[in-house]
Amino acid sequence: MGTDEAPMDDKAKRMRDLLSSFYSPDPSNSDTTSKHASLDDINSTSFDPDQYMNILAYKSNLEGLLQRHVEVAAEIKNLDTDLQMLVYENYNKMKSNISGMETNMEQLLEKIMSVQSRSDSVNSSLFDKREHIEKVHRTCNLLRKVQFIYDLPDRLGKCIKSEAYADAVRFYTGAMPIFKAYGDSSFRDCKQASEEAMAIIVKNLQGKLFSDSESIQVRADAAVLLKQLDFPVDNLKTKLFEKLEQSITDIRLNPIEMNNASRDYSAHEAAVHEFVEAVRAFRVIFPDSDEQLVKLAEDLVTKNFVFAEEYVKTRICPDDLLGVLRVIWNDVLLIDEVLQEAALSNHSLEAAKVVLMSFVRSAFSHLLQDISGSLLQILKKDGAEQCSLDVVLDASTKAVLQGSLNVLLDFRKILDENSGIVVRLRELIIDWVQEGLQDFFRKLEDQFLLFSGRSNSSIQAHGLAEGAQGDKAFAGLVLVLAQLSSFIEQTVIPKVTEAREIASSFSGGSIRGHESGPAFVPGEICRKFRSAGEKFLHLYVNMRTQSVSFLLKKRFTTPNWVKHKEPREVHMFVDLFLQELEAIVKEVKQILPQGRRKHRRTDSNGSSASSRSNPLREEKLGRSNTQRARSQLLETHLAKLFKQKVEIFTKVEYTQESVVTTLVKLCLKSLQEFARLQTFNRSGFQQIQVDIQFLRIPLRDIVEDEAAIDFLLDEVIVATAERCLDPVPLEPPILDKLIRAKLAKTEQQNTVSS
Repeated sequence: MGTDEAPMDDKAKRMRDLLSSFYSPDPSNSDTTSKHASLDDINSTSFDPDQYMNILAYKSNLEGLLQRHVEVAAEIKNLDTDLQMLVYENYNKMKSNISGMETNMEQLLEKIMSVQSRSDSVNSSLFDKREHIEKVHRTCNLLRKVQFIYDLPDRLGKCIKSEAYADAVRFYTGAMPIFKAYGDSSFRDCKQASEEAMAIIVKNLQGKLFSDSESIQVRADAAVLLKQLDFPVDNLKTKLFEKLEQSITDIRLNPIEMNNASRDYSAHEAAVHEFVEAVRAFRVIFPDSDEQLVKLAEDLVTKNFVFAEEYVKTRICPDDLLGVLRVIWNDVLLIDEVLQEAALSNHSLEAAKVVLMSFVRSAFSHLLQDISGSLLQILKKDGAEQCSLDVVLDASTKAVLQGSLNVLLDFRKILDENSGIVVRLRELIIDWVQEGLQDFFRKLEDQFLLFSGRSNSSIQAHGLAEGAQGDKAFAGLVLVLAQLSSFIEQTVIPKVTEAREIASSFSGGSIRGHESGPAFVPGEICRKFRSAGEKFLHLYVNMRTQSVSFLLKKRFTTPNWVKHKEPREVHMFVDLFLQELEAIVKEVKQILPQGRRKHRRTDSNGSSASSRSNPLREEKLGRSNTQRARSQLLETHLAKLFKQKVEIFTKVEYTQESVVTTLVKLCLKSLQEFARLQTFNRSGFQQIQVDIQFLRIPLRDIVEDEAAIDFLLDEVIVATAERCLDPVPLEPPILDKLIRAKLAKTEQQNTVSS
């Protein structure tokens, strides 16, 4: 029937094992298995419900937890039922067998009495022989002891030669009762020779005890042997503890060498084992030394955590950190086995908090340094290779996005660790990572603002370029900061918060409490970088406008416009102005995306400043006599009230056309204000007319709002005419001739240069 029985399933087998372990008379089996049980083994005698719930909540979702709850409830009910059935079965068996027990007991008593009578007869017949055998045996033992006493000096001499001092002490202490009883009579010579040998042994043991070349274990064994010989070792306690403290300084935790070579870890493990054995021996020698031993153990663990804290400040991977924490935790467990009073697990928990928090801060700090280093490539001095803006932007975006994801993945590896010290700190680590991420983006924004502030101390500290070349490079840095801020707001923050493999690991963290609010607030970071990006974009436009305006101001303040000669060609400042704009356009194209032209001459929305139709201005400027030119000014001012308005200044957007158009508008507005501060003769007015007319063609190719640009160019001419003593414009044929000559000259120069 046993062969036909179906094999038990896992659930029935587990219940059978639980019942058998409950009734097992030998608890050693459960103790040995519990030592090797994992943290999530609910059947282990060392089962910890808090750790089990932490691991179960970490590995399972809500549905899994509910399913596990149902399973455990069902197992409890089944165990109760099986236990009840087992009691009923045993009771029924006992009740059915008790009826014939009395008859069997009477038969058993008769047999016992029969065996006892026969045993007494055998004992009486063998009594004399047994007495003789026992007497001979006692005599043999006595002779063996006597022989041992006579051989003891030779045995001790052999032990001295082989340094088997433990055997020598065991032999001598075994012979001490005989020496005390018969040492002054029969065994005087043996006692004297043995004492001389033991004096040598005591001297050798004292030498080992105070020898710096001997290990802690050897010295501790020597102290134990001396104590067995009733040698006063209490007065050696201070010196022995000094030696033990010195041994702690020799136990060095070198994380770099330990992660590179297993030999260094073996040496460290051997040193810790030696320290543990020494502590065990000290507790035997000095029973009242627990307080000092606890302090030494705490100092050893604290020193290891200090080394680990310094180690995490360098660039290390999470595997290296976890390796160091495992080594320290193994040391703690070894010491706890012999010195439970120290409670090193709690002490290590506090020290591990400092190390893990330092690792989180160090990881974000190194990421901030990488991003700063990639940005500062723009401002390198002339001796170093200067990177282009698009290369710097690409490197910076990768450093921010991929660097942030890599750092969070490193933290996730730490959270996946199942060692006791990390599992207990899991909630705290999640809070530290969230706080560190929030603080990282805040510091990154502050770093951007510091770079845009351009303090001389920070430039000199980083060895960056200064002067005119530094000004251009610094403006490019500000433009990169603007685009990078927009990238962080629109790409980095959403990807960091939406990445599945990362977001699930760092959800939770309940140590802060609800009153403190969430540690990481993505919306706040997005608002900060949106505002910062707009500031940097406006700052770039203002910086470039100021540099170009300086050129325009120099053009208007240098010549004497009242004595200006007739215009013969377009002035060279126009070329310089266009070169500056070309450099700006090239710079902007490297960073900002291309947009669409929104404002055309035919669909302009209007102006808030002034409005004059182009046909009206051309008609005014084409008149030949002075009186008509002056009277036209009055007509121009009257026309402002009735003409269609042109929108001049619009919001700056993250596109090439928007930035360039805004910058050109500001430059032309500055040009208009510079013209209002001067007084022109007829030739000066005509020179400005030629320059402005030539600018119309290239500016239309690089701006998106042609209507506003034409309007501002006309404003410059009108402002010049208002400040002119004799505002008579050039005849159209002469103006066209000068423009064509300049275009031909420019085309020829371009051909030669190419």
